[in-house]
Amino acid sequence: MFPNGVGEYVDHMEELIPGMKDGTVRTALDTGCGVASWGGDLLDRGIITLSLAPRDNHEAQVQFALERGIPAILGIISTQRLPYPSNAFDMAHCSRCLIPWTEFGGAYLMEIDRVLRPGGFWVLSGPPVNYENRWHGWNTTIEEQKADYDALQGLLNKMCYKLYNKKDDIAVWQKSLDSGCYASREKTVYPPECDDSIEPDAAWYVPMRSCIVKPNPNFKQLGVGQTPKWPQRLKVAPERVRTFSGGSDGAFKKDTTQWVTRVNHYKTMVPDLGTDKIRNVMDMNTLYGGFAAALIDDPLWVMNVVSSYGLNSLNVVYDRGLIGTYNDWCEAFSTYPRTYDLLHLDGLFSAESHRCEMKYVLLEMDRILRPTGHVIMRESPHFVNSVKNLATGMRWNCHQGDTEDAKNGDEKLLICQKTDWRSSKAASE
Repeated sequence: MFPNGVGEYVDHMEELIPGMKDGTVRTALDTGCGVASWGGDLLDRGIITLSLAPRDNHEAQVQFALERGIPAILGIISTQRLPYPSNAFDMAHCSRCLIPWTEFGGAYLMEIDRVLRPGGFWVLSGPPVNYENRWHGWNTTIEEQKADYDALQGLLNKMCYKLYNKKDDIAVWQKSLDSGCYASREKTVYPPECDDSIEPDAAWYVPMRSCIVKPNPNFKQLGVGQTPKWPQRLKVAPERVRTFSGGSDGAFKKDTTQWVTRVNHYKTMVPDLGTDKIRNVMDMNTLYGGFAAALIDDPLWVMNVVSSYGLNSLNVVYDRGLIGTYNDWCEAFSTYPRTYDLLHLDGLFSAESHRCEMKYVLLEMDRILRPTGHVIMRESPHFVNSVKNLATGMRWNCHQGDTEDAKNGDEKLLICQKTDWRSSKAASE
């Protein structure tokens, strides 16, 4: 879909959506991302994209994207909600992604609607956009393509979207920024509004629903254009910081300051951190995304993971212009082997060891960590000692150290590096 290169494609998109150039649009979701060229180009323009594609035995597109150093994750829009909170992304994109948006009652489009912020943009290029000029090459008829486009436009109208801009092969719709459209909808119109039986942010093994999530009128700075522009939004406490236990503006600011100090200390223990030797980073159990925020000026990106059994704070991570996902670390993470350069965890084993054995989490960490990749573990002395013994069996080189507060006896650091070892047989061939 990029006949003249992805750069020119994004240039045209910026003409249609001026907010892409001034920090209004910061987070994006690319469904059916291919090798994530769109997300890679946007990363250079200050927009961080979570590129989503299913597992493919023949092309392994997500693996290729991660090898390029572009944020990507295995996933599919099927029967379960995507593992992201509601009102997360400023923009969603589909370029010939072949997702049947109007089939199954429009359930797939309603899931995109759930994770798109009020005032957010949904961008579609490819069939049926520009069907008047393109239908000849789509092995179809102009009547069929017109019917598909009209059905899509009709569904979006009922979901309170308006056609924002359109030119050639790109069409942009904008989600309603206020509740006026939702209030004017008749109760019998399809799709219905979601009831309160399922939390909008619940997204771990939660079935998709054919209904639309109405924006919460209590949040006045949640929508695109209402949230502070990037990069200011990174350090401003979002409204949703108060939606979970212990969350507050004061706690957010303290966490932000604290992680700057911690990361500076980490860099003395892992000299590669902050250089071009480390690109793909994962924070395995973040709260506010403070670790990622402290690294924002370095040549890397961070996948922020929030435990599906912990505080549901992933909405705050997205509100400040970062990306992440839910995960249960008693299960495998949705990525290919050897895709991350550095893994960071802060008290993960203390919080989760009652649910599954530590050795299985370590084996999953070894699977997704690249050879010569690093691990920074912040844990109690008990778990630091236990992990160090197990890591030796995985051929990791580890050493213990103090935290930035050497007097703190409750926490220690374990710094490990995975070795690039080969079996004796492979080495001789």
